[in-house]
Amino acid sequence: MKSINQLQRILIAVEDSRYSEGVASYGYDLAKKFNATVALLHVNEIPVSTPYVTDPMLNEPPVVMPDLMQIQDESSKKLLDHLSDSFGEGTATYTFHKLGNARDEILQTAEEWGADLIILGTHGRTGFDHFISGSVAEKVVRRTKCPVLVIPNKEIAE
Repeated sequence: MKSINQLQRILIAVEDSRYSEGVASYGYDLAKKFNATVALLHVNEIPVSTPYVTDPMLNEPPVVMPDLMQIQDESSKKLLDHLSDSFGEGTATYTFHKLGNARDEILQTAEEWGADLIILGTHGRTGFDHFISGSVAEKVVRRTKCPVLVIPNKEIAE
């Protein structure tokens, strides 16, 4: 593990939520202080196994799963481009958009890209909600080989 003064590669994992801008802003500020390279990562969860997504009661035409996956992919690219354009001026940035389990993709990307630090946000869920959905941040912290900075989204929203 590198010391804080040796940070060269910072992986910022974002989601498509109002908190992502705060996480990206914080990550880029840190990267600029260390003259580090940034990788922005967005993970789309694997869609359900049905080939169609529709509500038959609304009498709408079904959306075929490959179409939905393409829409998700395009949305992911737009999000990463927006965050890079908004906060990454003067910072070398790579973007990764992946399909899969968020925890696994964050860990795999960090390993493959050689991240020195992972930055991600957390929803701050507790109780039953935390039990059901778990915490991607907690799972990443437990399994990663590099330091993780978790940005609490409660403070960002205020």
